[in-house]
Amino acid sequence: MINREDMLELTRRMTPKRASFTRIAGAYMDGDGEIDGSFNTNFLNLSFEEKDKNLAIAKTIPFSETNEQLKEYTFFSNGKGSVRQLLMGMRQCGLKNDALMYTFYEHVAEHYQAKGEYAIFVFHDRYDIPVKASDKERLGESEEVYEYLICAICPLEGEYEPGKPECGFLFPAFSDRSCDMEHVAVFQADSRKPHLELIEEILGVRKENAKERIEK
Repeated sequence: MINREDMLELTRRMTPKRASFTRIAGAYMDGDGEIDGSFNTNFLNLSFEEKDKNLAIAKTIPFSETNEQLKEYTFFSNGKGSVRQLLMGMRQCGLKNDALMYTFYEHVAEHYQAKGEYAIFVFHDRYDIPVKASDKERLGESEEVYEYLICAICPLEGEYEPGKPECGFLFPAFSDRSCDMEHVAVFQADSRKPHLELIEEILGVRKENAKERIEK
């Protein structure tokens, strides 16, 4: 289960003045799932307005309804050639490796079931997790850096103008204020009609975690 406070800790920083995103990359896909254009830039180079617009997209994923729209899943495969390995490579290079990014875009396009043109946005961030006392007061310097990716898949509402994300994910998961490399938090805007292909084929993660199976 995802702790709502963990997600709020991340989203409180997602403002143009406080955000620490290092980079944003993405691709625009046409109706046939072909790449129609791409971008890859330093987040700090964006204007205030561009930061605000893109942060709204990124924030949608962790700020969504916890354990309803946003659920935690376990990877099936962690070995060479797995999606998890690809995401780890993207994370380690801070999205700067265009070859890895295009591999990811093409992997998404191969499986994603879109009704029209859409965009894939990927954000990279490093969060110095502050040490907190039991009363949640900040004590001082951080002991861990949480380096993570947020991916949002959005329908296009105009020429290169993304609408609200339909689905996406946070990798690695952020659990108990710490990095959890074995899990990913998956977002579905409509939890009643989810993009199952994101879960099963694009990410290759388990449909249910152990706790969900026990509860059923």
